[in-house]
Amino acid sequence: MARLTAAQRKALPDSAFAGPNRTYPVNDAAHAKAAIMLKGQGMLSAPQQASVVSKAKKVLKRGN
Repeated sequence: MARLTAAQRKALPDSAFAGPNRTYPVNDAAHAKAAIMLKGQGMLSAPQQASVVSKAKKVLKRGN
């Protein structure tokens, strides 16, 4: 997975993130997989975790 610099992360649209406050970038398949694996590490509620997984799976299904 390529690391995002602060500038690259800031340039991503809000739609490229899952979770509240742009917490999990899901701009490509590698970041989507990481979001799924890390979703339980933060302070997210169960519905927020489900939202992260749902958005990440959509990215994976698209094949980005």
